[in-house]
Amino acid sequence: MQRFQSLLAFVTIGLGLGLAAPASAQEPREVVAFGDSLSAGYGVGPGESFPEQLQAALTGAGHPVKVVNAGVSGDTTTGGLARLDWSVPATADVVIVELGANDALRGISPEVTRTNLDAILAKLTTRANTQVILAGMLAPPNMGPEYASAFNPIYGELAAKHGVPLYPFFLEGVASVPTLNQADYMHPNAQGVAVIVKSMLPIVEEALKNASAPS
Repeated sequence: MQRFQSLLAFVTIGLGLGLAAPASAQEPREVVAFGDSLSAGYGVGPGESFPEQLQAALTGAGHPVKVVNAGVSGDTTTGGLARLDWSVPATADVVIVELGANDALRGISPEVTRTNLDAILAKLTTRANTQVILAGMLAPPNMGPEYASAFNPIYGELAAKHGVPLYPFFLEGVASVPTLNQADYMHPNAQGVAVIVKSMLPIVEEALKNASAPS
């Protein structure tokens, strides 16, 4: 009888401390959307930004996650590199790097963009417990073919160099579609964001799976 009471007390204390609960039920995985206005949610309403819609989609698919909005409207790759250490916590399980659109819009040298993204990926991939996804961007047509030929390959080449998965074009299926964009034709509306999230969901789920796997 005394042994039974001791065992019951141990189980009761353990449950009270939450020892029986699995770690995954206590701590949701942390996904960080690190980018510019496309990540920040420029021009859309509450619950309609990329991080918010991505969290809803992941939660709906059974993934306990917290998607952090680390987007800054107007940010370039130079700005992203400068704020990386304090914008992206070391606790992040997955980081989606979405930068470069403003570099192209401003005609910044593609070599500057390449150097900055290279440094960002180098820093993030040294974090043992962080999975990185690189979201690609394409130069706008008005920049001309010479600029595009130097800018567009950057993402694929850097993804291969650092061994990270590439989502080739963040605005795939949304760019140039009037009904999916705001009046400026540069930023997706809520429906456009939904298209992006649906397309990116598999690559984010795979990154979460890899983040959960033993190293």
